[in-house]
Order: sequence, then structure tokens, then C-alpha cells
Amino acid sequence: MFSETFSALPLATLVGTKYLVLHGGLFSQDGVTLDDIRKIDRHARRQPASEGLVNEMLWTDPQPNPGRGPSKRGVGLQFGPDITKAFCDANGLDAVIRSHEVRMGGYEVEHNTRLVTVFSAPNYWYSTPPDSFLSGG
Repeated sequence: MFSETFSALPLATLVGTKYLVLHGGLFSQDGVTLDDIRKIDRHARRQPASEGLVNEMLWTDPQPNPGRGPSKRGVGLQFGPDITKAFCDANGLDAVIRSHEVRMGGYEVEHNTRLVTVFSAPNYWYSTPPDSFLSGG
């Protein structure tokens, strides 16, 4: 049931025509378009593959340095401000909005304002000392 529910959820949402909202981040290859994302068959598999667009949309993270680098998670990759700019410019976007990493203030604007990370769980388990959960803090 969980796998069916997951495969029914959108991988990304276009807000207006200028903001792409997704969970993880951008891609290992240049030239990915919004049409490539639209063509993904969400019902083709119950679980995301270990590589490819779906995996990258779920697992990649930004880095401050240009280019791409290995992921600190061991899955996906990291992408720099130049990758974000190229993707936004090629797809007519103002910014990419993502949510895959804790931001202590709740959000962080990165990559020359072209990338925003929003995290809505301020008491996420590894950002708060474990005993505060026991006391309801």
C-alpha cells in the first residue's frame, strides 16, 4: 500500500511557470528539461532505481563549489551553483525549491538565490538532542 501511494505522488511540481519544487535536487547530466521530468512513468516501478532522474530528484544535495561532486550520503550527488543556474536558465525558471536537508532556521537561500532549501520539521531527530523528545521538547 505504501509503495502504491508513493508512486501516485508527484516527483516535482511547477509553481506558476518559474519555480520547480522537488524533494532532493538536480541532475548528474546537463540538459535535463522539464519535459524529461514530465515523461517519467511513476507507475513503472514501485521503488526508485539506484540511479537516474528519479533517484537524483530524491537524493541529490547542493554544494557551495561549482560543478558536481560525490554525495556525502553515498547515494546521489552534490551540485554547485553553476549547475543550478544552467538548469534554471535552460528551463526558464527563477529558482528550484527543495526540502531534503535540515536547515536550522527552517530554510536557506543558496546558489545566488536560484535555490531554496525549505525544511519544515525543526525538531527533526538529529537536529535536537534525543532526550528532548522524551520530555516533549
